[in-house]
Amino acid sequence: MIGVPMPNPRDSIIANLNQQLDHFFGAGREVQEVAAGVTGENDAMFGTYHSNKLRVGRNKQAPRLKELADAGKTVIQAAKEMGMESKRARLIARENNIKFPGPP
Repeated sequence: MIGVPMPNPRDSIIANLNQQLDHFFGAGREVQEVAAGVTGENDAMFGTYHSNKLRVGRNKQAPRLKELADAGKTVIQAAKEMGMESKRARLIARENNIKFPGPP
């Protein structure tokens, strides 16, 4: 209507939320704490087709990297031998629980 001030949208949202909370707890319900990782939501980094495809490629290199780690090579030496950056070798090792001797 003309000349009547409009209600603040924030106040109406808060009032609606409070009404829903009163209805929820008035029905005898309780708050539940959901453990991390149980929600079924994927992180943006690990939920896409492209990132899954890249990970499959890294998983193919993991057995050779594990052989080099078991042979006593450091992560830098193993990366040089496989012809890759040490950052990529560290990522593959982290994803596949490969432990290298010496400094990381």
